[in-house]
Amino acid sequence: MFIGTFTAIVTPFRDGCVDDDALAALVKAQIDGGVDGIVPVGTTGESPTVSVEEHISIIASSVKHAAGKIKVIAGTGANATEEAIYLTRQAEEAGADGSLQVAPYYNRPTQEGLFQHFKAIADSTKLPILLYSIPGRCGVEIAIETVVRLAQACPNIVGIKEAGGSVDRVSQLRQVVAPEFVILSGDDALTLPFMAVGAKGVISVASNIIPQEVSLLVKTFLQGDAAGALKIHERLYPIFKDLFVESNPVPVKAALALLGRMSEEARLPLVPLSDKSREILRATLTRSGVLQP
Repeated sequence: MFIGTFTAIVTPFRDGCVDDDALAALVKAQIDGGVDGIVPVGTTGESPTVSVEEHISIIASSVKHAAGKIKVIAGTGANATEEAIYLTRQAEEAGADGSLQVAPYYNRPTQEGLFQHFKAIADSTKLPILLYSIPGRCGVEIAIETVVRLAQACPNIVGIKEAGGSVDRVSQLRQVVAPEFVILSGDDALTLPFMAVGAKGVISVASNIIPQEVSLLVKTFLQGDAAGALKIHERLYPIFKDLFVESNPVPVKAALALLGRMSEEARLPLVPLSDKSREILRATLTRSGVLQP
């Protein structure tokens, strides 16, 4: 169901407000770039710092701008189960194609708590759900055993975004989940290694600026050309690396601003890219041919 390249799309701000015109242009660029879908209001979309009203509005706008041409997997996770249920129901009403559910952060539930949390959300909606394991940000990993329990208990939990950095974990998951259960890489730099052991694509930060190139990498591998995919990976790797020179999404917003596509404005506690990091990013984008010298 969710196979290919899905852009973890940024939320453009201007003067403190969501810039819907810039969002529309970004979504159009994703469609033109050949991605399979977008993921609004995830980590890259600054979900922790938008209001509930803005969160729902961004999802609705993303659905409108996508216009059925690409899928919209709405980021509707939260560290409060009732809030996640509310956001997910709103996303379903807005016409989203699926929901991305991050592990609850800060409150650090047990594995039983994680199971009950995700099951309650799945039971509240007909949307297909992707789990999102990112222990570096959440302080808790969705254990493989918990993923299996959820996949068996909830037919609409159809996959997982893996952002823990472990190729071995992808192999472990692939051993115990059904073939149709989708694993997507949560790190651009690990897309190719993850796909080599059974992942089916990526939820990408880099595709905000290079959608065509990331899509080509994924499609090339899925078509059986591992050597060709490796060549693309090697060419794009410096971009993948330097888009994380500081906390995401600050560098990718700076890159989009350098390309003239939107303001780089982010919300506190995120701050503008440092001068040193900006020069690193500018040099990488220039060497890669993304930015004209």
